[in-house]
Amino acid sequence: MFPGGDLFRGEIPVGILACLVNIAIHAVIMAVLTWTAHRTTVATAAVHARARLILVMMATVMVLMLAHMLEIGAWGLTYVAVGAVEQPGDSFYLAFVNYTTLGYGDVLPVRRWRLLGPMAAMNGVLLFGWSTAVIYDILRTIAHIIPLKSAQPETTG
Repeated sequence: MFPGGDLFRGEIPVGILACLVNIAIHAVIMAVLTWTAHRTTVATAAVHARARLILVMMATVMVLMLAHMLEIGAWGLTYVAVGAVEQPGDSFYLAFVNYTTLGYGDVLPVRRWRLLGPMAAMNGVLLFGWSTAVIYDILRTIAHIIPLKSAQPETTG
């Protein structure tokens, strides 16, 4: 068997399951967010164009930040469930540090579960990229719906 025989009995399957849970959370929130942002842009036609852009983008980014917090929470619960941290109170912090790839290293998982950290980091990088794509899509949609240029001055002839 492989030198780290527990990889396929624990770390990898648990990490894949945690990633899939996060992907599901992200997929649902991204679908609802995109649908809502596109509808809101049309529904708020009476609001000044730049104010509408600012409001829609602020709401979009706040929802994305909350989505990532939920996903970090899912990793934290995973760490607690498998006993990856000695102090359960450290699980959310460790999840946050791993998910964002900050990697302070001041709180470490127990040796048996150390691969969960890099898996959480890989998951976080992918989901941050997905969020960036959604921000771009919403911004592009708003730019097509909301004329951001001032009205052209009439020419006298």
